[in-house]
Parts: sequence; structure tokens; C-alpha cells
Amino acid sequence: MEFLTPTTLREALAARSAHPEAVPIMGGTDVMVELNFGRRRPPALLDLTRVPELRAWRPDGDRLRLGAGVPYAVIVGELAGHAPALALAARTVASPQIRNRGSVGGNLGGASPAGDAHPPLLATDAEVELASVHGVRRVPARDFYLGPRRTARRDDELITAVLLPAPAGPQQFAKIGTRNAMVIAVTSFALALDAGRRTVGTGIGSAGPVPLRAPQAEEFLAAEFDWSGGGAPSPAVARRFGELVAAAARPIDDVRGSAAYRRHALSVLARRTLGWAAADYRKEIAACE
Repeated sequence: MEFLTPTTLREALAARSAHPEAVPIMGGTDVMVELNFGRRRPPALLDLTRVPELRAWRPDGDRLRLGAGVPYAVIVGELAGHAPALALAARTVASPQIRNRGSVGGNLGGASPAGDAHPPLLATDAEVELASVHGVRRVPARDFYLGPRRTARRDDELITAVLLPAPAGPQQFAKIGTRNAMVIAVTSFALALDAGRRTVGTGIGSAGPVPLRAPQAEEFLAAEFDWSGGGAPSPAVARRFGELVAAAARPIDDVRGSAAYRRHALSVLARRTLGWAAADYRKEIAACE
């Protein structure tokens, strides 16, 4: 097995172009498991740990540019105010050791429907930056996932960053598992309220062949939410929102849970995160008065 070790982004893109069969590796939290268990034996590994551009974050216009290799621990410790839902999701990722190594770029590259980072990216209308020797393009997260472990990334491209809009209202994330962390989600859900545009974003994880949004639930809540006063949603509104989120899922039965349980859990997570977000919204209004 060949081991490629670029030290700049330019070198990394050149190596990717010359070796499209090489598997990119940074934290190695997924790839090394597959190698150790003999599930994958690629002809080459493209080690990106020495590429500083991938481990940096900075403002990019009205967005946050999060390098693909920024560890979850940094997102938790430094970016909760810039990316609240993503920071909440990052807190639930595995152990502290894994959070110091794993990254959103790795989650995107693996494209497991159960990845914790996916629902917040969908809910917040994030974009995925893809780069090659031919140039850079940005793909909305909603268009990035094509199928189980299949994405819009081309063979000669690397995931270099995620572009996150500045939060314009409360954001929440929750997942169901045998415990809060150190576990693959049975299902997960992210919610983002945009007070300026009076819109709602959602993201569903581990309940379909790809991470999903719930468009009907978003439209319903945007019309029913008390954007002026921040009043608590009525039980009927919360229940209907949960039903619409569950209806958007396409789960299967597997060793972690049944399809029916996943739908039920999603309806609970949707109601729960809605209650949290509404409470945060009321606090924000009160703070501005």
C-alpha cells in the first residue's frame, strides 16, 4: 500500500489527481477501523494530517468556513456560538479521544446516513466545498448525499471545507441511542429557526438511505410558529410537527432499531427540539426588550 503525505493543499490536490483511487485519511476514525478489520484494502492512502489549510476555520463573508479537518473537539470548544447545532452534535460524537481526531470532513467523506454531523448541515443550509486541480465548487448539503455512502464528490476532488451560515435563531440537535455518546445513532434530528426570514430548517439522520430533510414539516412550522412573541407551540402544533418529521423518514429495520421505532423516536425528537428552540427564542426576545 502506497502512503502519500502532502504538506500543502496544492500538493494534496495534485496527489488526488494523480491517484484518484487513494483513500483520503485525516482523523482515521473510520478508515483505520475498516483497514484493521480487513473490510477495505485500497492501493494507496492520502494522508491529509499535514495540510494546515484543512485544519483552520475563519469567517467567509457572512458565513463560517470550517476546514474539513477541524476536529470535533475544536467545534465544541470554540464554535458553539457560530454553529450551535453542529456543536451540539459534535458533543455526542464518540469519546474525547475520537473527538480530538474525527472531523466533519471525515463524516462527509464516509457518507454514512448515521453520521452525527449530517442533520445540522442540512438544517442550516450549509454548503460543502469540493476542490481539485481544476478548481473549487460548492455543493449545497441537500444535494451532496446521493445514496448510501455515495456523494456528489468526484473521484479527483477532496472535501476541503464546509460553509455554514451565521445562525439567525435557535438551533438544536438530539439523537437516540443506548447512551448519549460512544454510540451510533438509532436516529437523530436537527432543527434551525431563522427569525429574519421566518423559515425553519430540519435534518434527519439514521432514518433513510441518506440524511434527509422534512420539507412539509418545515413549511408547517414556519406558518404556525409565533415569530413575533415567541409563544410556546401548542400541543397540537408540536404533535403535528412531529408527525410530519416522522413521515419524511425512510427507515429500515436493523440491529439498532426497527423502522417503526425510528419513526416514533423522530416524532419525539422533533417535539423535544421544538420545545427547546422555542424556549431559546423567547429568551432571545426578552433579552432584546
